[in-house]
Amino acid sequence: MSTALVIENDPTDDARRLGEWLTEAGLALSVVRPYAGDPLPADLEGFVALVVLGGDQSAYPPRPPWFDGVEALLRKATRNGVPTLAICLGAQLMATAHGGAVERSAAGPEIGPALVGRRDAAETDTLFRYVPLAPDVLQWHLDEITELPAGAVLLAASTRYPHQAFRMGERAWALQFHIECDTPMIAEWARSAPEGYDPEEIVAACDAVMVDIEEVWQPFAARFAALALGELSDARRPLPLLGQ
Repeated sequence: MSTALVIENDPTDDARRLGEWLTEAGLALSVVRPYAGDPLPADLEGFVALVVLGGDQSAYPPRPPWFDGVEALLRKATRNGVPTLAICLGAQLMATAHGGAVERSAAGPEIGPALVGRRDAAETDTLFRYVPLAPDVLQWHLDEITELPAGAVLLAASTRYPHQAFRMGERAWALQFHIECDTPMIAEWARSAPEGYDPEEIVAACDAVMVDIEEVWQPFAARFAALALGELSDARRPLPLLGQ
């Protein structure tokens, strides 16, 4: 079976629902946990996709020693056209791997359910073209991508955090927000929520949008898997006009 390499950077942020969606779509997952001592592969030979998950760490120094290796794999995947999905911290590492900038956000933490706005470039994007104009997402970050890498295509934005989703090359996507979480994962995170956030309110608010998250992002994950499996063309084209 075709296999995706999944890099789990933090024991509290596994692939969870995203992993279920990808396996349901036909991908096998090989999970590497560098924080537990698992070595990162030197390259992506034998893998049809790369998924880099989030974590409590920062993409800027001081940072874990394995992040250099993660960034190297992200660059190789982008350069070689390996379908790649990087989430939250993973998205920030996608940015720093290609010369972008990540800093502690001056706008403060972004926690809980939110909407992001799809940008015009999403109209011809292989994955984002079917995402609604203002999809539901889950947010949990204190850092932000303050500068996109040269050549990055911005696919989604919000008022406080303008770089919510972007693409590098033709097949590498980065999401600042989370799509993989279920309610128990959020409940675990909420135990150490930033000051000013009520844990019970956060969990209830996130739980209320879980169905909406799945409605948008399960098909997104299935399209990503289909691309990795060679079942989906990545030719970018505009959506047809109504009635055509």
